[in-house]
This record gives sequence, structure tokens and C-alpha cells, in this order.
Amino acid sequence: MDAVHAARAAIDRGRTIAAFLSGLGLFLLLATLQPFAGPPQTAEGESSGNVVNQIGYVTLALIYGAAMLAFCERAALARLRSSSLIVVLLVAAISLPQALDPEAAFRALLLASFAMVLVVGTLALPWTEESFANAAANAALCLLLLVYAALMFAPTLAIHGSEGVEGVHAGHWRGHLTHKNYAAPVFSMVAMIGIYVWRIGLRWRGAAIVLLSVVFVLNSGSKTTMGFLPIAIGLVMTARLAGRPRLMLALHLCMVVLIGALTVGTVFSPALLKLSAAINADPTFTGRDEIWKFASAKIAEKPWLGHGYLSFWQTPAVTRLEENFEASWDIRGIGSGHNSYLDAMLMFGVPGGLAMIYCLMIKPLANYLTAHADPQRRRLADLAAMMVMFMTYIGMLESFILNRAEPVWLLLAFAVLALELASRMAIRRA
Repeated sequence: MDAVHAARAAIDRGRTIAAFLSGLGLFLLLATLQPFAGPPQTAEGESSGNVVNQIGYVTLALIYGAAMLAFCERAALARLRSSSLIVVLLVAAISLPQALDPEAAFRALLLASFAMVLVVGTLALPWTEESFANAAANAALCLLLLVYAALMFAPTLAIHGSEGVEGVHAGHWRGHLTHKNYAAPVFSMVAMIGIYVWRIGLRWRGAAIVLLSVVFVLNSGSKTTMGFLPIAIGLVMTARLAGRPRLMLALHLCMVVLIGALTVGTVFSPALLKLSAAINADPTFTGRDEIWKFASAKIAEKPWLGHGYLSFWQTPAVTRLEENFEASWDIRGIGSGHNSYLDAMLMFGVPGGLAMIYCLMIKPLANYLTAHADPQRRRLADLAAMMVMFMTYIGMLESFILNRAEPVWLLLAFAVLALELASRMAIRRA
């Protein structure tokens, strides 16, 4: 009997360690390894050679890789061999020879790959859904405690100041990240995590997470995020209540077409521009239309193979151009195309960009339909579907696909993987 008790105690310790690592992993995905670092000193498209990220994510990949080998079932891990995220990484790898600096692009892709191990471990390690929900609730609350402490006691770390080029955002909350446009989507997805843990039964923690996250988003000044957040949550929860997931996906498709038409579609159609102007006071989306026109023209120059991973914005292909004094933006200083889909095609070519969109935005929703058929899997599937749909909308105005180890990208990868696991595996309950 002593041997039996010892074996059970060892199993319980293993599950406790696995749950702790899951919560820690999610906290690190949300918080990054360098919270409150301020605006980057190097341009977005450059390789910063950040030693903290390089050493940190390599170390975390080793720790979480070893933990998964120790605590996860081999059959479960084997199913990840066909993950869409592997296809995403392979498409990026194929583009490396096209990069202006293939070595720097390769290092960036390695960093993204190491961070992906953390994403996998966060989802694969918990033994039951309750242990995962508990870990997720604790991770979200720890992040919120950290950020709100900064807002109260060191506001210059967490609120945009009036100095520099970002002075136009003065007073807007950016939390632990470099910009409100990154922070608002992250805290929107934290609010979705709060809804999920509330539905699991952790009512007080879930309500606190939702309340604090929504307050943050409202103070971020990100109007697009404030508009897209209730749409994504509302569509999924309506489908949940009505039991009509296919109707929800049809409505989501309509939203994607509408948002796409009223944003980047205005670049190609005067009629859509006129319609957008009738609805939106700023149909240029703070000058993004000029960036989209420029990006579209550059996609046409290399439609098949693209310019290579992280090898367009902030590179000589752009910075050595003559300044267009008639434009509201100096394209030479832009760090991204402010549209994930255009940037994917710029980097990977049209075929590679479409493969990315399929793997990250379309296939996950097919997995959602599969997972939704099992009541035991619906809560996790609903959370991940909210995230994917929300990021599909955000992608119309911001760029994040394969953005190294940035939390906006890693949370989308988290949602994609969660839907894959929910569609393929039974969810254990305590």
C-alpha cells in the first residue's frame, strides 16, 4: 500500500507542477519577458539582437519541452505533428532565402519557434480543464495586478506620455507593452479568458478579470478594439445560447467582408471609399490607406515568393526611397503595413500569404465546428473562437502574424492550437 500511495503522491505532484507551469506559461505569453520596457529603441523591422529574449525563450523552450516529455501523454504530443502552426513556420522558413538579411530573419524565426514551445506547453501540460482554467485565472489576475500597480504607483511606465512621436496618444493606457494598439487587443483577450474561467465555475475570479480588462481597454483609447471586442464575444455567445454555430460563422464571414471592404477595400474601390466616408469620420484610418496602396504595389512586384520574412518594412527596400511630400505618412519610417494580410503577402508572396490566412483564420473555425459538437469541449472552443474571430478583425488594421514573440501574435497561436486540440482530443474533467 505504501508503494501505491507513493505512486499516487508522485502523480499528484507531477500534475501540480504541470498546472503551475501552464499558468506561468500563460503569464509569460501575456506579460513578455520584458514588461514595461517602453518604446523599442530599434525600428520594428530591425533585428534588435535582444539578449534577454534570445536566452529567455531558448531556456523556456528547453524547460517546457522537457516538462511535456515528462508529464504529457506521447499520443497527445504526436497529434501536434500535423498542427497548422508547423505549416505557418514552414512557410516562413521557405521565405528566408528571399530575405535581405537571411541570417537575421533566421534568428527571428528561431525566436518565434522557441516561443511556440511555450504556447504548446501552456495548453498541453494541464491534466484537466479545471486545472487549466485555474492556472489561466491566476495568470490573468497576476498580470492585471502587475499592470494596475504600475498605473497607480508608476503611471509613466504604463500610460502614454506627451513627449515624442507618440504624444498624440498622451493619457492613453498602454500597460506593460510599448503601445496602446498592442495592449488593447491583449487585454481584450484577457477579458475573454475571464469569461471562460467564469463559465468553468470560477465566478469571482472570472468577473474580476473581465471587469479589470474591460476598464483597461476603455482607457486605452483604441476605438477599433472597443468596437471589435463586443462583436467577437457577442457572436460566439449568441451561437452558444442558440445552438447554431454555423449561423455564427456565417455572420462572422459577413463581418469579415464588411470590415475588409470598409478598410483596405477603399484603396481599390471609390464606391467603397464613399461608403466608408459616410459611416466613418476618418475613412483613411489615420492615413493607413496610403500605406495599403504602397504595400499593394509592392506585393505586385514579387507576387510569388514575396520579400522574405521580416524583410520589407524598415529595410533599404523602403528606407532608401525618396520622400513623398504629398503623403500624410513618411513611408520610409513605417514599421508595418497596418494590415496583417497585406504584410503576410509582402513577406511570403500571395500563395504563402493565403496559406497563412487559411491556417490561422479559416481552418481554426472548421475545428471549432468539430469541437462544438461535444459539450465537454465547448467552453475551451468558445474561448479560442472568440480570440480567432477578434484577431481576424484586428488584422484588418494591425500587423501581427509571426511577429517574433509579441503577445498579440502568441495569443492568436494559442487560440489556433486550442481549437486544434479541442477538435482532436477529449477534454478531461476533474
